[in-house]
Amino acid sequence: MLGPQDRSTLLRLARQAVTLAAHDRPLPPVEIESRSAELQTPAAAFVTLTRGGALRGCIGGLEARQPLAGDVWEHAYAAAREDPRFAPVRPEELDSLHIEVSRLGPPTPLDVAPGQRMTALRPGVDGVILRRGLLRATFLPQVWEKVPDPLEFLEMLCDKAGLPRSAWRQPDVEMLVYQVESFEEGPGEGPG
Repeated sequence: MLGPQDRSTLLRLARQAVTLAAHDRPLPPVEIESRSAELQTPAAAFVTLTRGGALRGCIGGLEARQPLAGDVWEHAYAAAREDPRFAPVRPEELDSLHIEVSRLGPPTPLDVAPGQRMTALRPGVDGVILRRGLLRATFLPQVWEKVPDPLEFLEMLCDKAGLPRSAWRQPDVEMLVYQVESFEEGPGEGPG
């Protein structure tokens, strides 16, 4: 688990990157060397932006490819500019945006028969990755809050991956699960 100072640092970095993106400024490299050992350790993260409780952008990675601080820095910028579901964040939205960071644990295959996958999932705990060939998609564990029904959850995840809604039942579709450590801006954090 990350300590309060590391969490605060990551949220601050995410806020700075989103602000740069909203003002259409380039993203410079983030300074890593002076950060804590945890923030220098390779990790995968997602950055989720919401506005008034509604999703406004969410981008992340499933594999640890760079230090956690750099991963959050780049994904926050991308969540504000590159989520294909939304127009880029505008400067006038910054005060109403809320930022959440999710550090992903390692994905592990869900080793049960395809017909048992739905009942093997732990709603609210497991993030899920579906893969078939080049098609893949994930839902963070937080998605369970809005989609608590496991069948609907898996069908929507298939939609997101560009697969038929029942593809999760097929043996050629790989299903992996992971957990996250998520934290978000609290009162008094964020703009201003």
